[in-house]
Amino acid sequence: MSQKITPCLWFEKDAHEICKFYTSIFKGSEVKNIRTLRNTPSGTAEVAAVRLRDMESTLLVAGPFFKFTPAVSFLVACETKGETEELWNKLSEGGRPLMELGEYPFSEKYGWTEDKYGLSWQVMFMGGHAIEQQITPSLLFVGWQCGKAEEAMEFYSTMFNESRIDGIVRYGEGDSPDRAGTVKHAAFTLAGRRFTAMDSAYPHAFTFNEAISFMVHCETQEEIDYYWGKLSADPAAEQCGWLKDKYGLSWQVVPTVLGEILKDKEKSARVTAAFLKMKKFDIEALKQAYEGN
Repeated sequence: MSQKITPCLWFEKDAHEICKFYTSIFKGSEVKNIRTLRNTPSGTAEVAAVRLRDMESTLLVAGPFFKFTPAVSFLVACETKGETEELWNKLSEGGRPLMELGEYPFSEKYGWTEDKYGLSWQVMFMGGHAIEQQITPSLLFVGWQCGKAEEAMEFYSTMFNESRIDGIVRYGEGDSPDRAGTVKHAAFTLAGRRFTAMDSAYPHAFTFNEAISFMVHCETQEEIDYYWGKLSADPAAEQCGWLKDKYGLSWQVVPTVLGEILKDKEKSARVTAAFLKMKKFDIEALKQAYEGN
């Protein structure tokens, strides 16, 4: 995995159809592989490794247990107004617009929509600005998390290499109900990848959940121990490498070797059985299961 942090998106069913939908929309995308995991807590699951433009991601198809919310969306940077409109039309078909495609103070053409699966996308014409990253995860801090966006960015930036806060635009005195000084929009970098963040004090009926998690890919057990210790804040949420941090955002701390040892069908069943019993991943125990010990 070339990217240290990648999103994992939870869908209800039909991995092949989902992969076909997104790769047809985002040119230059590819499906790397689709694997089946059996006897998981949600039954038989499909795991697809895909690249959407410049974003490595995992599509997890494991039943109707979690639904996407706009608390995490993906901002697509577009070179032209025509590209912006084309993407909007494809992503919004069968979905639900959150901010209609139009002209805004920050962009001549921008829109925010949920697609037919409920996943949220922001498409924005960049107006001639250089596009350093084509798809960027965006975190919206609402409810009890509202006002914590800056704190969260600082927290995340301390634990990953190549990380920093790139810029913050703050709410002013006339931006009620948002509190002056909180984050209207911010950009930050984690492990070399750009993210954005916002606070919103409006009464939203959603927050972060397990439908979107961020996978931290680790080479060693020491790395797994480090990120697990830094991020995990809810013991009840710890399962199969998953955790929740103190802001309610879900993460997965996973060994890079896992993808390799899941390739063999017979051995992968043993490995799956082993990691389903774990909270934090144990690389040596996974290797032992792979070898049949």
